[in-house]
Amino acid sequence: MQSSLLIKDLQLFRQNQLLLNINEHVNGGDILTIMGPSGSGKSSLLNWLTGALPSSFHAEGEVWLNGKDITPMPAHLRHIGVLYQDPLLFSHLSVAGNIAFAMPAGNKKQRLEKIDDALEQLGLKGLANQHPDNLSGGQQARVALLRVLLSEPKAILLDEPFSKLDSQLREDTRQLVFKQIRHHQLPAIMVTHDHSDAEAADGKIITLTKHSR
Repeated sequence: MQSSLLIKDLQLFRQNQLLLNINEHVNGGDILTIMGPSGSGKSSLLNWLTGALPSSFHAEGEVWLNGKDITPMPAHLRHIGVLYQDPLLFSHLSVAGNIAFAMPAGNKKQRLEKIDDALEQLGLKGLANQHPDNLSGGQQARVALLRVLLSEPKAILLDEPFSKLDSQLREDTRQLVFKQIRHHQLPAIMVTHDHSDAEAADGKIITLTKHSR
């Protein structure tokens, strides 16, 4: 069965004010881009999808992942990975430790081999035991991506993930992230302010408007 993420009849409210109204279906390997000004509900949408909507908001609607209604599930059982604008790497762990942190339990040797293989594929060969603070911004972004991918998510959310990278690095990292999403056939939703991100994603774009209070 092809992987898919379905947002069904979502109405998202802040207090009693309707922020957004969405019906969308995202197939594996596709990237849905959400644009709009601050306060239009972009981050709240991602929070709702991950099961972490703050109590000042409420939502009606359902989220289905691979044919299963995950709306009632707690965040840790949803298998939705999130890539943020900051790498959010743990400074007390090595590169390998950061990636292993999110991986499903299993044979330690096999897990380390998988990490080494993944690092090599993304041009980070030999950095497994490095301290993350010693890496460049682009290397940190790739480690953060690997941590998400090796956690074996069923869908991935991108929350302004390229906004802190300079233009050339942004382009390279973006290409890498989108290539991995397509390779793993993950349905993806990206929140961004940047039109070049949206064009590079090569998928449907939804532009939200800010509602006056």
